Amino acid sequence: MSLTIRELSATEAEAQIPALGTLLRHCVEDGASVGFVMPFPQQEAEAFWMTSVLPALRGGHRILWAAFDGAALVGTVQLDLAAMPNQRHRAEVSKMLVAPSHRRRGIARALMQALLARAAEEGRSLITLDTRSGDAAQPLYAACGFAVAGEIPGYALAPDGSPHSDPTTIMYRAS
Repeated sequence: MSLTIRELSATEAEAQIPALGTLLRHCVEDGASVGFVMPFPQQEAEAFWMTSVLPALRGGHRILWAAFDGAALVGTVQLDLAAMPNQRHRAEVSKMLVAPSHRRRGIARALMQALLARAAEEGRSLITLDTRSGDAAQPLYAACGFAVAGEIPGYALAPDGSPHSDPTTIMYRAS
């Protein structure tokens, strides 16, 4: 594996929309609880990047990193920068995605390291995130210095679209 992690500009992200949509769709199909439920067509996955992520990148409110194995997009993570005057010390991790075929290879950790370094550069001393309780990513977040703030029961529908809802764990990292 030839892993490269880099920040994507809005222009670069726009050029990657089909690959970003495919990555998101594959993660949801594999059970990732990242806000979407099945069925989840490619068009809907690409629309998320076009309508939610690109405007935030262009507005300077979000930073997007991508992980590439050679030329193949295999992971992403986003940092949402809080913009309110009393919240400029904090940011939120959003949409940590690693292709199911590339998991357990250190990609998520490399993405988090890039995110945390940039958050420090931005003067963000409090970083928050939420994750499905018991998700495979939760130990990674703990290893990256995140502590559990609490759990909200029944927070999100299961990705398979069933009426079952999963609890969410809220985590934070203060520096």
